[in-house]
Amino acid sequence: MDWLVELYRQQPFWVWLAVGAMILTAEVATGSGWLLWAAGSAAAVGYLAMLGLDIGLGGEIILWAGLSLVSTVAAKRFLPSKPEPGDINNNVERLIGRTGQATSAFTNGYGRVAVEGCEWAAELEGGGVLPQGARVEVAALTDGARLLVREA
Repeated sequence: MDWLVELYRQQPFWVWLAVGAMILTAEVATGSGWLLWAAGSAAAVGYLAMLGLDIGLGGEIILWAGLSLVSTVAAKRFLPSKPEPGDINNNVERLIGRTGQATSAFTNGYGRVAVEGCEWAAELEGGGVLPQGARVEVAALTDGARLLVREA
């Protein structure tokens, strides 16, 4: 154990970085979201020690605990805790309410639209015709990947 004390005395940065890496490993293994901030705080204390902050091991532990507490509380307070509703792998649902442009004229209620840089098969709400270049708004999804649009 003397080698660890000697390493800390000479290079506290590496000891704090190792502590942060071990905490980060536990975070990756558990996926809890709580240990990420403690790992980052350990890295921050190591960085401050590397810059010459000399408050001793006790002071560094208190600093690490304080940073961990503040960053964890701040993250839980200001970062979103729940993912957006819906399937995150279904990008088509996110198009509802977006506007686009008809890339071809709609005849008999069917045509193609460009929304957010992608071209989609589309059906005009209520059927009918729509000229090429008309602005449209995505109202819903029909038949899998076909968009139901209305004139915007």
